[in-house]
This record gives sequence, structure tokens and C-alpha cells, in this order.
Amino acid sequence: MKMLSLCRQSFVVVNAQKIGTKCFGTIVPTTKVKEFPLENEPILSYKKGSKERAELEKALDKMTCECEEIPLVIGGKEIKSNVVKYQVMPHNHQHAVAKYYYATPDLIQKAIDASVKMQREWEKVPFEKRFEIWLKAADLMSTKYRQQLNAATMLGQSKTAIQAEIDSAAELIDFFKINGYFLKEALKYKPISPNKETLNSMRYRGMDGFVAAVSPFNFTAIGGNLSYTPALMGNSVLWKPSDTAVLSNWWIYKICREAGVPEGVVNFVPAHGPDFGDTITASPYLSGINFTGSVATFNRLWSQVGKNINKYKNYPKMIGECGGKNFHFVHPSADPNSVVMGTIRSSFEFNGQKCSACSRMYVPESLWSEIKAGLLCTRDKLKMGDPRDFSMFLGAVIDATAFKRITGYIEHAKKSPDLEIIGGGGYDDSCGYFIEPTIVQTKNPKDKIMTEEIFGPVLTIYVYKDSQLDETMKLVESSTPYALTGAIFSQDEKWAIRALEEFRYTSGNFYINDKSTGSVVGQQPFGGSRMSGTNDKAGGPHYALRWASPQSIKETFVPLKEYDYDYMRS
Repeated sequence: MKMLSLCRQSFVVVNAQKIGTKCFGTIVPTTKVKEFPLENEPILSYKKGSKERAELEKALDKMTCECEEIPLVIGGKEIKSNVVKYQVMPHNHQHAVAKYYYATPDLIQKAIDASVKMQREWEKVPFEKRFEIWLKAADLMSTKYRQQLNAATMLGQSKTAIQAEIDSAAELIDFFKINGYFLKEALKYKPISPNKETLNSMRYRGMDGFVAAVSPFNFTAIGGNLSYTPALMGNSVLWKPSDTAVLSNWWIYKICREAGVPEGVVNFVPAHGPDFGDTITASPYLSGINFTGSVATFNRLWSQVGKNINKYKNYPKMIGECGGKNFHFVHPSADPNSVVMGTIRSSFEFNGQKCSACSRMYVPESLWSEIKAGLLCTRDKLKMGDPRDFSMFLGAVIDATAFKRITGYIEHAKKSPDLEIIGGGGYDDSCGYFIEPTIVQTKNPKDKIMTEEIFGPVLTIYVYKDSQLDETMKLVESSTPYALTGAIFSQDEKWAIRALEEFRYTSGNFYINDKSTGSVVGQQPFGGSRMSGTNDKAGGPHYALRWASPQSIKETFVPLKEYDYDYMRS
């Protein structure tokens, strides 16, 4: 198979600042060109004795001994409210890594006012300059602050070194660079100008008002993308980070300030969720919400927007990614070892707290004995604990709320006659929020453990009779309201082609003989539909444009001299 590599491509940046250069008498902006290479950020290995491992260990040691104080930042001013909060290590919840402050409704309104005031000034900064800032931020993330980002993610979100590297280094850097590449490609589009009497053009403006970015705990990179991609397009942003990712998100904010993002373009406003949602949706200047989180929260925000629709200056754009009930479907021809290793990684890396994590699997009876043995043997090798120990495969789940929700499903499995826990099932929150990687076998393919999002290290498997392959395939779409990611495992090409068609609406990201996790910016744009979200494909070519307000321009060079048409004179 011929592979297309992005690593050797380069692209140009368009500067639409100069006005007045003539082109058949036109006032259409001229362009400047600057070239730079495009490539995915390399993922470092952190092997024993490596330079990056030594640097990361040094950053971890330093950050462990500190509790960083993080202010609100509104219009460039650092503010400390009366509502004090602490972010703790999930694997050691007596140890705080950050002290931060909630924005009260009046401070959220102040941030809205600052954003609205800043938006039009920021939009005047040409694309070329914005690109330069974003590339400088990416360079700082890649070099000077790489291990601070990783350490903050490991300590505050309990990610292992490699999971942090994939997220808070590589993916974050890719968002800052590759979104710029896709925007450059969009700027190449020139509307049809059929003759020299007219010239048609297009420019991309920011959206009048402000954008609210609500980011989750599970990927540091998502925080950077949700807040700074709208800003790249000329918008001003209110960024509400997750309470359990404040420290790593604060590092992103500081890096972008150092790179040159002007004060007030992005306002850093941790807040109580309902206070934030109620205040932003009540403002007539709301122009968009960029969201990753739960279905319930996104539905609440959307309902509030609908209720207030007559207040707004513009119809707010709503972009949301809300998780899933992701599947692995195993065909009788599948390679069992590939199934086992892919499923262990997909289900249990970062405790299954990825939107794309495999949570349900369908296995044919003919392969079950081998796959079961492989899963249990491999599960028993997984080490769980403090991610500062580089031998750990997973840390703790994020907080007490998650611990209670996930263990509720484990207790359900222990009590249900249709369910059997065949691996794991233990948990302990005395020091950290630790839950063993748990494997459940079900007799009922529509038990709630097979249909509801758990967002934790719980994998449930339905073993089907080989003769009931067709009936079992129909369960994939009909069992849940989600459609985020899914994977099939098969050596039968004819069946794989059929499954690709039959599972068309089951996921936004589909994998063949690979795990359901691991999308890469620019390679597998990410997002799902149905209750998984609006499927706007973060990391893809259209995402940045969703945050623009295009303007079509027609210039005419020949004056109009008559009001009537030829046919009227015949």
C-alpha cells in the first residue's frame, strides 16, 4: 500500500493586511508568503537512561514539592476571588498540586465584557502574525516547557509518562501547528471570477462577540485546542478548564502568553459549571460554545441557548464532543493476539478515561477461550499506582465522583445474575482513587453495563455463537445512543468490507484490525455523531473554519450604465 507522508510537505502563510494594491483596479488584499515545514510532533520514548526521562523526572520532583497558585486572568489582569479551590493528585488525594480560584458570576460577566472589547482589535492582527505566535507557542511546548506540561498532566490527571507525552506534548503541539496548515489550505480557495470586469474573493473574519470554551480533564491537548483554535481565527475566548486539569491547562495559558498571544484574547476563568453556563448563555454577545464533556452538560447548554435565542446578536455555534460506548467487534477469522493486545490498551490505558476507550466487545464463541485466556493473563501483568513510577501501566481515576460512578457499575456486575466478573473488580480510595482493570462477561448484550457510558477501566464482553454473527452485528448500532469510535478485527476481507458498510453509522472514527483509541491530529480527525457530539472533527481540515465568519466580496471595475436589459428593448 502506498503511504502518504505529511512530514515532507510545507506550506505558505497568507497575510491579508495590505490594502490598495491594484489588480485590474482591485482593492482586494495582497498576500505575503512564508514557508515552514509541516510534520506531526515526534513522540519521545522515555526509556531508562534517556535524556527526556531525566528531564521529566526532574520536573516531576520539582512540581511534586510545590502547590502552584493559579489566579483568574481577565483582560490580562490576575484576580483572586473569595472562592478558593484545590486540585489534588488523583493517586494521592491528600496532596494538592494547585490552589486556584473560581470566577463568580460577576467576574464571568467581567470576562465577557473584556472579550467582546478585545475581539475586534485582535481580529485586526493579520493571519501571518497569528500564525507566527502559534508556531512560537508550539516550539515552546516542544522544547522549553515540554516536561512541565507532561509533569503537570501526570501529577494532576494521573497519566503515565507515555500517555502524558502523547497528549500534553505531541497532540497539543500538533493542534497548534496543523490547524494552521489546514487554515492555509482554506485560504487558497478563490471564488470563480468569470471575467476581468469583476473579481470575487473571500475573507474569514472572527465571530462578533465571544466564544466560550469548556474543556475536560482527560486530555490536556483538548483544553489547548478548544480555547486557542477559535482564537487563531480572530475570536476572543472565555476558557473554563476542568477543575481536575487546572494545573496543566494553566501551563498552556502561560506558554501562550509568553509566545505573544495578547492579554484578553483568551481569558482564564475556572468556575462552577452552572454559574459559567448560566452567565455565558444569558449574554447577547455569545457567538459560540466549544465543548467537550458529558451529554447532560452539553444538553443543558444547548437548551439554555435555545431558551435565550431571541437575545443573541448572532446564532451561537455549538460544537460538542460528548463521549461514547465504544466497541470492538471480533470476527471468527480474527487474530486472537491482536484482539487481546489492542483491547487491553484501548480499555485500560489511562483507566479507560478516554472518550474513545473500548467499553464493550463482541467475541465469537470459537475464539473466546483463547481471547479470554490472553486478556486475563495480560490484565494480571498490569501495574497500577503512582505514575511517577515508570513501571506503572495506569494510575488512579480522576476524582471521588468518578470513583463512585465506576464502582457502581462494578457492584452492579457483582449482583446481577447475567454478569460475571472474570478479572479484577477490586477498588480502594483510601489513598488514591484506584480501581482495578475489570473484565466482565455478560449473558445479556443490552444490560446497562453494555449500553451506558462508564468512562472507567471496565470492559464488558458478550460472547456470541458463530452462527449468530448477523444478529450480533445488529446489536452494535441498536444498543446505545452513542457513535464515537469502533473497531473490527478480521482476516476475512469480504466480511470486513461488509462490516465497514453495515457499521457506517456506528462511529465517527472506525478502525480495522486496530484498537478504537489513538487518533492523531491530521491523520484521523476525531469526533462522533448521535449523542457522541456534533462530529466537527478536531484535528481535521474543517475544524478551524467552524470558528470563522466568512465574508464574500465582489468588486466591479466597469460601471453599470443602464437599468434595463437587452430583451426589454427587442
